[in-house]
Amino acid sequence: MENSKQNKTALITGATSGIGMATARHFANNNIALVLCGRRQDRLDELAKELGAYTAVHTLNFDVSDKNAVASALGSLPKSFSNIDILINNAGNAHGFDPIEEGNLEDWDAMLDINVKGLLYVSKSILPIMIKNKSGHIINIGSTAGKEVYPKGNVYCASKFAVDAINQGMRMDLHKHGVKVGAVNPGLVETEFSKVRFKGDTNRAADVYKGLEALRPEDIADIIHFVVSRPYHVNIADLVVMPTAQASNTIVNREL
Repeated sequence: MENSKQNKTALITGATSGIGMATARHFANNNIALVLCGRRQDRLDELAKELGAYTAVHTLNFDVSDKNAVASALGSLPKSFSNIDILINNAGNAHGFDPIEEGNLEDWDAMLDINVKGLLYVSKSILPIMIKNKSGHIINIGSTAGKEVYPKGNVYCASKFAVDAINQGMRMDLHKHGVKVGAVNPGLVETEFSKVRFKGDTNRAADVYKGLEALRPEDIADIIHFVVSRPYHVNIADLVVMPTAQASNTIVNREL
């Protein structure tokens, strides 16, 4: 389906699962054209087929932690998808759950490369478009882990604290260009997150959400759409959202 001039165009990283996928669906239902980015081409193809009935869709298969791949992929956007109005920096993962003295160096590298450097690489490629247009909206997906450290969260929390700092710095630096910047920081959301963190251990992953009603990806997608659909003079700079059963990263009521 061809992109139409009246549509806004959103680029979403990490679109093949969880919050990214839910946001893509929500945007498609609201007539926003989509550039969907991810590492799993089969899922990108399935999502493009599903959402192509509602809006224009273009897919890009790359790893955000590979700066050359990011530059190449985003530099290849066809003209009809090259005017990015909304950037959702969603790609991110947790790897491992160990005390700092037992941490795995590869896990640390993966979290910093994806959660921090990947966000920067993608933003660097898209910012010239928004600066030229003197408009645009960037949403950085952070976490309550970027607001409050918890035991064994060490490097993952550090990566999300970095996202919080980058979000604030971006907002200050891009203010003069008319580009809006904000963050959405979810608490417990039931996605593939814990399965990845525990390296495929489905029992440990299930225990994270056991006994409580966690947030769903669709909840966050609804919030993201609300944020990007505010009038131009309104910028939601930093938003924290948790399930009712969660009061902090370490206080969770599993009996509600």
